[in-house]
Amino acid sequence: MSTFTIQDVSRRTGLSEPTLRYYEDVGLVGPIRRDESSGHRRYGVEDLDVLEALACLRAAGVGIDDMRVYQANRARGRAAAGEQRDLLLRHAERVEAEIAARRARLGYLRDKAALWDARDRGDAAEEAEVTRRLVESVDRLELLR
Repeated sequence: MSTFTIQDVSRRTGLSEPTLRYYEDVGLVGPIRRDESSGHRRYGVEDLDVLEALACLRAAGVGIDDMRVYQANRARGRAAAGEQRDLLLRHAERVEAEIAARRARLGYLRDKAALWDARDRGDAAEEAEVTRRLVESVDRLELLR
């Protein structure tokens, strides 16, 4: 049976060693087997599989509580497919909202730069057009608050 050290698992998953220990402490993985002589953690292939899935969820911004739900649903298999889908779609909607918010901020910054560019060039017509767009950008930003 292949085993991996905490350093191996950290490199493979991108999760830090303290995060790996924390995930074990809070029950997301494990308990992890220990080397009998040193007491060091020895991760199995199944542990690595679970941790790779958790690393992906973490990268997507999924929190610990929903990781627990995900793991429980994963263990239930096909019977929990609908719950698993709903959990992931909820996070997808959250990410879409974050993207929309970032686009609104980006639009404001680009419009603000364009205003100063028009002023730098002395282009009054462009400045007026950009000012109109800025009002719309500010309205979108206010919706984010």
